Amino acid sequence: MKEFSVVIVDDHTLLSQAIQGMVDNFERFKVLYTCKNGQELIDRFSESPKNIPNVVLMDINMPIMNGIETTAWINKTHPDVNVMALSVEDENNTILKMLKAGAVGYLLKDTEKSVLEKALTEIVENGFYHTKSVTNLLMKSISGSMDEQMVLKDREIEFLKLACTEMTYKEVADKMFLSPKTIDGYRNNLFIKLNVRNRVGLVMYAIRNKIYTP
Repeated sequence: MKEFSVVIVDDHTLLSQAIQGMVDNFERFKVLYTCKNGQELIDRFSESPKNIPNVVLMDINMPIMNGIETTAWINKTHPDVNVMALSVEDENNTILKMLKAGAVGYLLKDTEKSVLEKALTEIVENGFYHTKSVTNLLMKSISGSMDEQMVLKDREIEFLKLACTEMTYKEVADKMFLSPKTIDGYRNNLFIKLNVRNRVGLVMYAIRNKIYTP
């Protein structure tokens, strides 16, 4: 069974160590290292490709460089790295900022251990994890504002462009060298992010925001 690497970014050392202990006990996950802020993470990423994990568990309120800024940087420079917010912040505005920066999941720190493991598993298998409340928040915030383009990952944009062609989802999966299940994850995540219900909605969004020119 493949093991996935995780990095924890949190300025509270004891809490960071506790989270590491939990993650290391999960069957499919191992913590590479921990960081106290975003700048420290950037420095570690720059040191070696071996320091780049599959998933980053990101706190939000941190000194020097906060979680939203760091997530936006990761989304731009390392789009294949999945960021999940793990924070005490439950304000809708903060959650939306984090998701728009590129986070593929959002959990509060008082979540159950089993939920954290489930979230990590869904992220590496499907590309995202959203609780029902976060999904509802996303849909509510984006409803009626199709012209306001979300921050999308490079791979999401690539998928969106291919979805605008006559390719089947299976053909899109082959073209992107991904499994059909992963492509389903991209599609469903974009349905939520963009508040559309079908492929036609994806195409309309892509054309309106000049991601695809017919």
